[in-house]
Amino acid sequence: MKVSVNSRILLVDDEEGIRITLSYLLRKEGYHVDTAASYGDASVCLQTVLYDLAFIDIVLAGQNGINVLRDIKAISPTTQVVMITGNPNVKTAAEAVRLGAYDYITKPVQRELLLSISRLALTAKKVQEDQELYRANLDAIFRSVSDSIIMIDQEGRLAQFNPPAGKIFGYTRDMIGNEVAEIELPSGVLFHPVILEALHTGAPKELRRFECQMPAGKKLVVNLTATPVTETNGTVSGAVAVIRDVTRLVELEQSLKKRSHFKGIVGVSAPMQRLYGLIEALADVPTTVLIYGESGTGKESVAAALHFSGGRASGAFVKVNCSALSESLMESELFGHVRGAFTGAIADKIGRFQKADGGTLFLDEIGDISPAVQMRLLRVLQESEFERVGESAPTKVDVRVIAASNKDLVQMVKQGSFRKDLYYRLNVVRLVVPSLSERLDDLDLLVAHFITKSNKRLKKNIQGVSADTINIFMRHTWPGNVRELEHAIEHASILSKSGLIRVQDLPPELIEDLNFSSVSTIPPLKMKLTLDEALVISHGNKSQTAKLLGISRRTLYRHLDEGSKKEKKDVK
Repeated sequence: MKVSVNSRILLVDDEEGIRITLSYLLRKEGYHVDTAASYGDASVCLQTVLYDLAFIDIVLAGQNGINVLRDIKAISPTTQVVMITGNPNVKTAAEAVRLGAYDYITKPVQRELLLSISRLALTAKKVQEDQELYRANLDAIFRSVSDSIIMIDQEGRLAQFNPPAGKIFGYTRDMIGNEVAEIELPSGVLFHPVILEALHTGAPKELRRFECQMPAGKKLVVNLTATPVTETNGTVSGAVAVIRDVTRLVELEQSLKKRSHFKGIVGVSAPMQRLYGLIEALADVPTTVLIYGESGTGKESVAAALHFSGGRASGAFVKVNCSALSESLMESELFGHVRGAFTGAIADKIGRFQKADGGTLFLDEIGDISPAVQMRLLRVLQESEFERVGESAPTKVDVRVIAASNKDLVQMVKQGSFRKDLYYRLNVVRLVVPSLSERLDDLDLLVAHFITKSNKRLKKNIQGVSADTINIFMRHTWPGNVRELEHAIEHASILSKSGLIRVQDLPPELIEDLNFSSVSTIPPLKMKLTLDEALVISHGNKSQTAKLLGISRRTLYRHLDEGSKKEKKDVK
């Protein structure tokens, strides 16, 4: 390690000849040297200069050089001090070393020894400063990180924690050294089993968007990552958990999406952001809108968002499922009828257009209406008036029409099953609702949303999903889109025996979607399946189970045999 020749050295000795000789030798090597003949002179020097190295005579006129050593260490602990003595004394030397002296040399001082010990002492100072800087940087990082950090040792005892962990979750200094399994935290804070699992398995563990019930009714949403501490020889010597409070992020997401949240739309992905922008732009215009999207994508929610975001929000939002009504019923439902208009018309009836006057009429599955109804609908869009069935007098209405379809209306126009003029009337502005497979970035948020919804409806307390389940969600094709996800979460919530949705809780058809015929060609999942979960996914197929777990069939049978023996032992 290179030592700077610009190092500052203080030489304290009451013998002028020694001061002159030693300072000359040191200056000749390029060092900056100050000299002092007494304790008082040394004190003056120490008030103005921070020294790298000091040579101090133990015996000074009227004072003890040990006092100068104490002063230097009080001012600058990393300053190296070498004591000079003409009469070596074990007791004095031991005291000097105890107080932090680097070494001591005896008079007469030899040139080679002086220069050698100077280099060694300055090198030691540089090493000490580097170590102190490294420790200070680590300590600063550890203490300044806003995330909570918890460290445990090889025995599962609490080794260290940073201020946020103490402030938020109640860790105190007297807990250090205690087994984390025995440390009581606020109810709902279930970190310790996850940290211990990382320690015992030697594999990272993760919880995402986990809700913690804190004292005074406060709730925190956190992401937890527990990582084993592995030595160079592969030994696991502990584990560290980083707990990130994402409550504010969740609240911000909710705040930013307030205009869509109350309308039932959930999503933060880029496709959804573009959709929100279009909804906002179209909310206050009377233009007819045609919404396209696969079944289950939430077209009705988009229509409701258009209505409730604009000036018609105080008016009625009337929905019609065109595929659920026959042609005769469709005309009556849309336009109403007068008494006696047809058999069974025993009283006047107000149609959906009239009910939506001043508001919005949402026509879902518009591609299923008959040619006759298409013609009548076209007139309403052109003239803003209609006649009830059995009546010739027109009724004027102020209605915004929003239509939706999962069919290819352009192809239907080409085939002649859908009127071209009606299509162009409806398709003034086209909104496309992305499929779930196009917005997988929203999966976590949607899962959390549907868990909350299921908890309220089923009076359950599901707090999240396992990483294995999330990975299966990410690989599923979602032909039923958001509606399918909602049903899957509800199904799993009903079957879950704990606060976590696991693979075995999922609907069978969701698991069967995995292509087991080509398991070996599927990239490895970013997860570690348990044996039970792999058996559930593969429906007990041992070959597929082994492939999922990445082990041989022989190893699988050995694990199954060991598990069977353990179960028998537990029963006894």
